[in-house]
Amino acid sequence: MTSLAALPHFLAYLGVSILVLAVFLVIYTWMTRHNEWDLIRRGNTAASVSLSGALIGFSLPLASVIAHAGDFADLVVWALVAMVVQLIAYFLVNVIASDVSAAIERGQMAQAVMLGTGGVVMGILNAACLTY
Repeated sequence: MTSLAALPHFLAYLGVSILVLAVFLVIYTWMTRHNEWDLIRRGNTAASVSLSGALIGFSLPLASVIAHAGDFADLVVWALVAMVVQLIAYFLVNVIASDVSAAIERGQMAQAVMLGTGGVVMGILNAACLTY
């Protein structure tokens, strides 16, 4: 890109991506038994670490989708697929590591790091699979 001719396209993709990221955030925080925002406001680092991992984990496949989408329909459809995969990853880690939400509420970092890392790892795999 050598000019601003692509600026409207950039802004449209950025806007859709931010909207999809916001939808992911709403669904993810709704799925968890703990209130991330309240815990983070109270200084709970464990809640911040786990939510940050989830956001990074979803942003990786979302970036891959943006880079490879042929049009807005591709972007939305594959972003939704990536979102479902990331939400399943949360569910699986939550099943494997017992009582993750209670541990995060208590500020226990081990479970928060495991949950955040699970999101990032799944995001890396998810992103690689979306490079078709």
